[in-house]
Amino acid sequence: MNGAQDLGGMHGLGPVMPEPDEPVFHAAWESRVFALAMAMGFTGAWTLDGSRAAREAMPPADYLRSSYYAIWLDALERQLAAHGLARPDEIARGVPDPDPDPDPAPVARVLTADILEPRYRAGFPSDRPAPAPARFAVGDAVTMRNIHPPTHTRLPRYVRAKRGTVLRVHGTFVLPDTNAYGEGENPDWLYTVAFPSSELWGEDADPNGRVTVAVFEHYIAGGRT
Repeated sequence: MNGAQDLGGMHGLGPVMPEPDEPVFHAAWESRVFALAMAMGFTGAWTLDGSRAAREAMPPADYLRSSYYAIWLDALERQLAAHGLARPDEIARGVPDPDPDPDPAPVARVLTADILEPRYRAGFPSDRPAPAPARFAVGDAVTMRNIHPPTHTRLPRYVRAKRGTVLRVHGTFVLPDTNAYGEGENPDWLYTVAFPSSELWGEDADPNGRVTVAVFEHYIAGGRT
């Protein structure tokens, strides 16, 4: 999706200004949004990739003027409504409907205090057994596909149709492009690919610079599609 989240290489947005001693949360409501997002993600109603896709679907003008956790909250509210877990009017009121749905949408599991720490310390690995041998190896020259899907992808716009070199082969992992929409995990090989700055930005780029990007084989011309 060519949305406001994919700004690499764009001019006119000002410099990135790191915040000294930046706190994890700037306000109490942000921590609550984070906790709600983690708890709802644990239910299995949607995937991590589905959450990212929902955030990217926010209208670009709203996305650019929103804070990080405001974007999370907006996506969470839309996901709850889309999956039948809460209605927009309930969310707006902040309380459940006094006449609840007699047949509510089920959830596969619920995050409780006793399993919180061990479950999240264990993580949620996305590596999977390889369905086939890797098509590329370290040192191979590869060209990215020129794709512009209206749906979720992890291939940045600024590397599409660009040529780079494979630096590392990581193994096979869940493909976000399909996993975001419940279309299967479709495990795919993941590579680190290095792109010369001049390939990405032209003659105005640092001639000695390079950018490395993690890309799935699905994104490489001649790879699995």
